[in-house]
Amino acid sequence: MTLTASRTDRIYAVLSGDDSDERSCKAIPEDACTSVPRNFLLNLANGCASKLAEQLAGPNLVLPVMLASIGAPVYLIALLMPIKQAGSLIPQLAVARQIRAFRLRKWFWTGAGSVQSLCLVLMALALVSAPPHLAGPWIVFLLLVFSVASGVGSVAFQDVMGKTIPKGRRGRLLSGRAAIGGVLTLAAGLVLNLERGETVPVSLFLALLLGAAALWAAAAIAFALADETPGATSGGRSMLSELVSGMALVRDSRTYRRYLCARAGLLAAEVALPFYALYIANAAGSGSDVLGTLIISVAVANIVSSPIWGALSDRSGRVAMALSGALSVMTGLLLLALGAFSEALPHWLYGLPFLLGGIAEAGVRVSRKTYLVDIAPEADRPLYTAFSNTLAGGIALASGLLGVLASMAGVHVAIAALIGFALSGALVALTLPEAEENDPGEDPAAA
Repeated sequence: MTLTASRTDRIYAVLSGDDSDERSCKAIPEDACTSVPRNFLLNLANGCASKLAEQLAGPNLVLPVMLASIGAPVYLIALLMPIKQAGSLIPQLAVARQIRAFRLRKWFWTGAGSVQSLCLVLMALALVSAPPHLAGPWIVFLLLVFSVASGVGSVAFQDVMGKTIPKGRRGRLLSGRAAIGGVLTLAAGLVLNLERGETVPVSLFLALLLGAAALWAAAAIAFALADETPGATSGGRSMLSELVSGMALVRDSRTYRRYLCARAGLLAAEVALPFYALYIANAAGSGSDVLGTLIISVAVANIVSSPIWGALSDRSGRVAMALSGALSVMTGLLLLALGAFSEALPHWLYGLPFLLGGIAEAGVRVSRKTYLVDIAPEADRPLYTAFSNTLAGGIALASGLLGVLASMAGVHVAIAALIGFALSGALVALTLPEAEENDPGEDPAAA
């Protein structure tokens, strides 16, 4: 048992950069300090499984191609990303009270992961048993259920991470989840790239869905095994009270208000990849070699950039947010420039903007999560997370509809709009204070 614990400590020290003899336990309960290495590794395993599952059956690449292959209407395919973003973000405010009422919040993520696994199994069943005119709507509905479960898990994840992972190690954890998940995605992309042909067989989509379902189940088990210190259950509020409290935060804290504005703009980096893929498909084709190149590019982006984003986010979340937003702007501009010379360029060259877009997306995700957890007081962390995610979900839904309309005038119009949003988010992020300078209980910059 001692040997196992020692090995766990050594692995944790390598992955987190934390000397086990002088372990940092900043901003977590004192009795949780001894479980930090185990919780870190379990959370890392949870992230590796879930990150790979997201790429194997996600609405950015795989699900759109799958729906198109069975003849689903175009409007259903266009709804995938808005449903994913809005479904996972908007309901979070409604569940914050329920999560607060339980002393252990890890079971919410465990339940959510189990529901996500079941949804993918049912998608696979619809794919092989339902006629195309029914399979498409059924898969989109299951994606909505999947996304709502993801939203519940997101609120629980932020709270559990805040109680089990010390401040200063959270960015490294998030980056490690993304980096190792990227390695696994790269391996999967290389395997998929061996499948040649103008169309992808149904059997391959079936394998992707069931494989992702198994990974979500494994992620749920890993999260359930974490040692979580019971939290306070008092102070739970209704959805209306949460909304009022969230609006009060926006009114009273200029830091939180600026964070929300920055996140709204930086959301462009998180929804841009499907637009990039469509633009590239129009310019370079949509064969399996192009799709494989894009999947591999995203995987490489996570592998290369996530450790850097994690370390930078632990040092300065606001700087990491600003830099990732600026990179998203540069990516959009580069892609539009390449599109002007599409006839003279090889298809593999389009992997470069997709690589940069993946790096920007990884940076936004790691930095915004780290910054929010660092500035939010422990007692109100679910409220901070739920309100910001709910607001972002509404914006994502609106941007999805705007993207559909902009695409009617040309995909380049949608990309130009995303460039503008990302630039605004990066500029606002620069105005944020460092997390150590912000006092959530008494914001000196309150309006």
